[in-house]
Amino acid sequence: MSDWTFFSNYGHVLVCLSRNNEVRLRDVAAEVGITERAVQKIVKDMQDAGFITISKHGRCNRYRLNKRKSLRHHLESHCNVGKLLALVTRPDSFKAAANKTDNIDSPPLQPAVRTEPPTAANIRQAGSVPELTQALPPQDLKVQKTAKKKNKLLAGQKQGSLF
Repeated sequence: MSDWTFFSNYGHVLVCLSRNNEVRLRDVAAEVGITERAVQKIVKDMQDAGFITISKHGRCNRYRLNKRKSLRHHLESHCNVGKLLALVTRPDSFKAAANKTDNIDSPPLQPAVRTEPPTAANIRQAGSVPELTQALPPQDLKVQKTAKKKNKLLAGQKQGSLF
């Protein structure tokens, strides 16, 4: 299987800058998977084309995207940067959920709870077991009957029965 994507490195850099307008180009390079020098060239090209405005704040750069700028290719020129980013970036409310699941429309996954089926040994160790008989699956009638007998025996022992 080949390693191609639908977006070029320019698109990936644009998405990274839209997520965080104060991100370091070193971090963008690491996220996109290209060199820092390549990211610098891409940012310079997008700045020259009017897609990005760079302002200096202390030692940091702040990147402002021109979301009204139309895309360059004639097939996409009817669309602007803002519409493209709206399609490929997630709203802030979904970012946390997206880390847990791949599909935004599906509810977050719940951790699986693994329980062992009740056995006669578990019932004997439990002492008084009214809660066990309620939690038993209905198909396991043998275990339910054993639990009921155990409850009757325990009730009889509490009353001072010799048997």
